[in-house]
Amino acid sequence: MKMLEKLFGFNPRETRVRTEILAGITTFLTMAYILAVNPNILAATGMDKGALFTTTVIASAFATLLMAFYAKLPFGLAPGMGLNAFFAYTVCLTHPRAWRSAKRNHLQFALTAVLLEGIIFILLTVTNLREKIVDALPLSLRNAIGAGIGLFIAFIGLQNAGIIVNNDATLISLGNITSGSCLASL
Repeated sequence: MKMLEKLFGFNPRETRVRTEILAGITTFLTMAYILAVNPNILAATGMDKGALFTTTVIASAFATLLMAFYAKLPFGLAPGMGLNAFFAYTVCLTHPRAWRSAKRNHLQFALTAVLLEGIIFILLTVTNLREKIVDALPLSLRNAIGAGIGLFIAFIGLQNAGIIVNNDATLISLGNITSGSCLASL
């Protein structure tokens, strides 16, 4: 117990080890989707899916362990998919063969922008300015952001599974779910 208190700030008067283990497993299962979705998003650019999976795992594990041991907070951290989706679908897919072409200056610039955004986000967090910005947003907008991200992730998953497909008239429609092709893509 003393070691748990020293390493993680665990207080046996406030919680139990079993509760914390169950909470950790629940958190992992809740955010494990990113191990599949993030590589799928970035693989659309032509990058190696296996390398993307490995990178996502390493980045998530490192950030989560850093949060656990340094900050002593029980938060699971993983790469943000908003900019990854922007990079993959807007920058790369609007420029055919751009990721593999010799003229990749705009893509290198886009990746640099993603890196700079990460650094700025860290600075905003360290200075508590991020918290002030979030607190300035109306509660309804804060709630809508979480719902919107969830719907976006669900949309990508349904699209990758073939459950929803492109339709020129209505933008999306139900895929052929009776043929088994949807299950084959999973």
